[in-house]
Amino acid sequence: MGPNQLAYFIQFCVPPPLSLSLFVCTEEINTMPSQSSWIFTTLLLCFFFLSVAFAGDPFVFYDWTVSYTSASPLGVKQKVIGINGKFPGPILNVTTNWNVVVNVKNDLDEPLLLTWDGVQHRKNSWQDGVLGTNCPIPAGWNWTYEFQVKDQIGSFFYFPSLNFQRAAGGYGGIIINNRAVIPVPFGLPDGDITILLSDWYTRSHKDLRKDVENGIDLGIPDGVLINGLGPYRYDDTLVPSGISYQIINVEPGKTYRIRVHNVGISTSLNFRIQNHNLLLVETEGSYTIQQNYTNMDIHVGQSYSFLVTMDQNASTDYYIVASPRFVNSSWDRATGVAILHYSNSLGPASGPLPSLSGQDDPSFSMNQARSIRWNVSAGAARPNPQGSFRYGEITVTDVYVILNKPPELINGKWRTTLNGISYLPPSTPLKLAEQFKILGVYKLDFPKKMMNRPPKVDTSLINGTFKGFMEIIFQNNDTTVQTYHMDGYAFFVVGMDFGVWTENSRSTYNKWDGVARCTTQVFPGAWTAVLVSLDNAGIWNLRAENLNSWYLGQEVYVQVDNPEIDNTEDSLPENAIFCGLLSSLQKDQSHKFQFSTGSPFYGTSRILLFVLFLALLESLFDTWSAEL
Repeated sequence: MGPNQLAYFIQFCVPPPLSLSLFVCTEEINTMPSQSSWIFTTLLLCFFFLSVAFAGDPFVFYDWTVSYTSASPLGVKQKVIGINGKFPGPILNVTTNWNVVVNVKNDLDEPLLLTWDGVQHRKNSWQDGVLGTNCPIPAGWNWTYEFQVKDQIGSFFYFPSLNFQRAAGGYGGIIINNRAVIPVPFGLPDGDITILLSDWYTRSHKDLRKDVENGIDLGIPDGVLINGLGPYRYDDTLVPSGISYQIINVEPGKTYRIRVHNVGISTSLNFRIQNHNLLLVETEGSYTIQQNYTNMDIHVGQSYSFLVTMDQNASTDYYIVASPRFVNSSWDRATGVAILHYSNSLGPASGPLPSLSGQDDPSFSMNQARSIRWNVSAGAARPNPQGSFRYGEITVTDVYVILNKPPELINGKWRTTLNGISYLPPSTPLKLAEQFKILGVYKLDFPKKMMNRPPKVDTSLINGTFKGFMEIIFQNNDTTVQTYHMDGYAFFVVGMDFGVWTENSRSTYNKWDGVARCTTQVFPGAWTAVLVSLDNAGIWNLRAENLNSWYLGQEVYVQVDNPEIDNTEDSLPENAIFCGLLSSLQKDQSHKFQFSTGSPFYGTSRILLFVLFLALLESLFDTWSAEL
């Protein structure tokens, strides 16, 4: 292939920016002097231009098959949801601004969506993995998620968002690391450990959701799992023999970053490690003021990052404990226990578990939550300090006081409500209805406060103002702790207290260093206030993380539309699945039983680059030989 033929091939076969780089190389070949030294120089130039063409944020690829697998975490064999045969699923370990491509094959017997709890999907709610933005992946089908972890760091997790499936597993950790150029506000730890806590029932997720539909309380969990495993036999009367438990191996004197997630369905858990301090450093993407805690209440859907130094004499192993909060002694059997094992340990852990005073008193827990503050002097995913965003000086544009209630009968069915509305997912996802301008699928009329009217089932959305600043007050009229999560955002937790929120409650707000996170707890008979800057265009889910409350209707979506033309918001994915009123657009089995490859150009780019580089070499040496 000569230079002219190569240029013709590049013009018609190669997309930019690679084509521009290759044209530069061919022009160098056509005009280069005969001296052999210039051939080497031109070759180096070609390498340089090609590397620039392929420079950018890296891609990482995962192939996941979601299927049922057998496990006996509490000594009873049951069917759980695994990923690639593993329960829990793999840890998604990436770095700020990386592009993540996850090919998901649904080998369950029902539809599936995976949601990425805490990943903000900047201007790309198409990848959020909830019913408001995605059609479910039918059984036997494949779908590819492709998103960027843009300007984020921290500890998050993923889980299946449909049909009560989280109660059966399907979850795993997400780690988003700092880029090397951004300093971390603590020394580099000697290891990184993920711990997934979950209340667990031996009944199947299908039986559990039937109970919830019939107004039957979930009851006491059969146990609490730590990384999918049951409790260490710390008490022969409470824990049967033969149960596998988690052992975390550590080296004396070293410091580990331990990321702890409550991926359970309804139970607040207290996490502690016998004789060890927990130095809190991060929660859901925000570095915190570093404070030592002997234990931490972690509510459903919440994530924390601690530094733990192995500073004990290791006369024995040590207990790692996750126990239910705000309960009585009848819940003692539902305690998760793992083992922290020093390499120089002299014997197994024994004796009583580290105690927890005030187990049924939420006042201690609220004061603990108030003590968690944002580290305003630390950088996060961007070079500028987090504290440069002075949220306390921004004018609030919208206020929503959102009241939840326990399950009640509406039209003969058990439902939960927010401001008297129980959300009904339409057959056509909201984002698709917006894209194709289908009227009547939803209404932008979610009330800003509780209305004096009977509760109803409806598809009512919050009309968010793009670049507005929204104040949301969650008022909990239930008898248990509820947690609320917002997709697409981190909000500032500025206040919480017992009683009924009033306008005067704003005088107690923290307007400087309230922590920014995506999931907050609301204690029974209490309120929690958050502030959120609506700078992320899309349609975003605001929900109860307690699975029984969410499943019966405690959710709402926030539509955030940019009134101007915004070319930066991602368009409808080419591999979108269509359903509901758009079912006719779906190609028959176009995604079935095969893994898609994400970005088609990127997937073949290395091969294409190699072939073209060989062609360049051939052209170089043809020219050189002719001159000799």
